[in-house]
Amino acid sequence: MSEGLFFNITSGYIEGIVRGYRNTLLTGQQYNNLTQCETIDDVKLQLGPAYGDYLASLPPNPSTSSLADKTLDKLVSEFRYVQANATGALSKFMDYLTYGYMIDNVALLITGTLHERDTRELLERCHPLGWFETMPALCVATNIEELYNSVLIETPLAPYFKGSLSHQDLDELNIEIIRNTLYKNYLEDFYEWVNSHPEVAGTPTSEVMSEALEFEADRRSINITLNSFGTELAKQDRKKLYPNFGKLHPEGTLMLSRADDPEGVRIAVDGVADYRAFFDQTGMGSNSGVGNMSGGAGDEGKSLEDLFYEKEMDLSKLAFTRQFTFSIVYAWVKLREQEIRNITWIAECIAQNQKDRIGNYISVF
Repeated sequence: MSEGLFFNITSGYIEGIVRGYRNTLLTGQQYNNLTQCETIDDVKLQLGPAYGDYLASLPPNPSTSSLADKTLDKLVSEFRYVQANATGALSKFMDYLTYGYMIDNVALLITGTLHERDTRELLERCHPLGWFETMPALCVATNIEELYNSVLIETPLAPYFKGSLSHQDLDELNIEIIRNTLYKNYLEDFYEWVNSHPEVAGTPTSEVMSEALEFEADRRSINITLNSFGTELAKQDRKKLYPNFGKLHPEGTLMLSRADDPEGVRIAVDGVADYRAFFDQTGMGSNSGVGNMSGGAGDEGKSLEDLFYEKEMDLSKLAFTRQFTFSIVYAWVKLREQEIRNITWIAECIAQNQKDRIGNYISVF
């Protein structure tokens, strides 16, 4: 059954639901109203029309983390509703959307086990979209080897561990290497799926998701390289963490693997116009440090990560111009997550009485 036929006959209403969810995202005027707030209670009041039911249980003047948790609850509730009604290839597609969160959750549990913390407490910190039925079973593990064996048997991430990681790899020094290895395997698997599944290959989903996943692969490769400077991570080990696809692959990633400084990274990405522009806007590269990855003196104070998020939002908005495509579910999740980041950032600035910092870091869509 083709993707278009699948949507038209079986679950066409799901597309309407997701497009409806997209239409409930905060508008520019609503963001402007939020920036005028003086307290977190004011923020809560302004969010009432969009998030009222989810914020109702918050106490007066709640913490920014509590506010963020409640806005996330809306995303999770909507996602689970769509997932419960998805069938066939769309159901598998939505499973893929959860695997990244699962990787973060498993990494958190590994870290907790290493520090001999009560992993049951860590379950409360796990991302709800990365929850799977057997996750509590991981908490039974009392050491790393037991946890590793449980992960291989009890979780959907087992294929991403096999052949890549052993329980000896699961130590504190390697936790980020583990996380990035799992993400590499996951992204490559997802990319292969959207380009080979008989119901998806050659459809708008394949086209839109290929571009989105290629961007994500490139972003991770660039960030891994920049974050490796000044660490003990060898160049050859760094190269193993790059996904084997993307606009930078293979020539750009080969140059990234050889880079010694931000200037080397800038040269490696020079062949892709968007990435070259990002480095120009942040002032990274020539005789500069890595300081503006997360904020600094670049264009309008935006960091490289801010510009990556803006690109992600552009791709997500474009996905909604296409019809009969699973990719709008992916795009809606990304847009909602950015909205949550925006709300949290505004609330934090208000709580710290630093409202002048709000403007540069808000992506409105």
